[in-house]
Amino acid sequence: MTLVIQIPVLNEQDTIELVLQSIPKEIPGIEKIIILIIDDGSTDKTVEIAKKHGVKHFVRHRRNQGLGRSFHDGIMKALELGADIVVNTDGDNQYPQQDIPKLIQPILEAKADIVVADRQTATIAHFSASKKLLQKIGSKVVNIAANTNLPDAASGFRAYSRESLLQINTITRFSYCTETIIQAGNKKLAITSVPVQTNPKLRESRLFKNTTEHVIKSAVTIVRSYAMYRPYMIFGSIALTLGLLGLIPFARFTILSIQDGSTAGHIQSLLLGSLLLTASFLCMVLNIIADLIRINRILIEDQLEISKRIRFKK
Repeated sequence: MTLVIQIPVLNEQDTIELVLQSIPKEIPGIEKIIILIIDDGSTDKTVEIAKKHGVKHFVRHRRNQGLGRSFHDGIMKALELGADIVVNTDGDNQYPQQDIPKLIQPILEAKADIVVADRQTATIAHFSASKKLLQKIGSKVVNIAANTNLPDAASGFRAYSRESLLQINTITRFSYCTETIIQAGNKKLAITSVPVQTNPKLRESRLFKNTTEHVIKSAVTIVRSYAMYRPYMIFGSIALTLGLLGLIPFARFTILSIQDGSTAGHIQSLLLGSLLLTASFLCMVLNIIADLIRINRILIEDQLEISKRIRFKK
């Protein structure tokens, strides 16, 4: 089997050497190990250092295009190289490369299509209490959306089988982590996790400027990905809620009219009820449209999968 270890990088000249040195040279069950560098617009000596360490395969972006795009382009290149398994790690040496054999073992044993490393965030010293809480909440939200049970859904240290990569498609350019899990979960792919211990922090994250930005972007990604596969859960729930709320003013209008023997002075209840029921109806229309888009997306993804199987036929 061929293992491709892809490393997205952006100005990692101070850490890329540590990453490359710690990658295992031999792994039981793997005949060939290929290291792939995805350079997302580096302006330092990252690529030169990688070449000096024997890396021969690169994907180059002239300008920074984001982690999501880097992941997508790396996966396409890895499939071209004949990857049976792809491991995604980082160029900042956050993840323990020596745990790659443990990470890919469930795939080698045909027990999983995707394996996500559990960083055990509660034990990471440089994570603040608020960040640990947000990671925990974020993982629960993703698990609900994907119908999975991952303790660390935001972890970027992952292993993907060839089959899973032929089926999933990334759209978000901010980050691939959440989107691929929700896609894989809704496609009924087998996903599991293994615990790892992260390396000491060497630099600040470049993925986002602050926690607020990260939360907002992650939330948008989760909602959009979830809506792609279960729009009826979103628009249907809103429509039902608005419909039930709309009945309350009508009930009030009826009761007061009977008590007073007149409808005078209660028209506002009819107006509010009509507004809520109209909004409910519009949400139901949106639900129908979104569901048709979902069906169309499924058909398009089927065609994309067929195209990838033909293009990357081994």
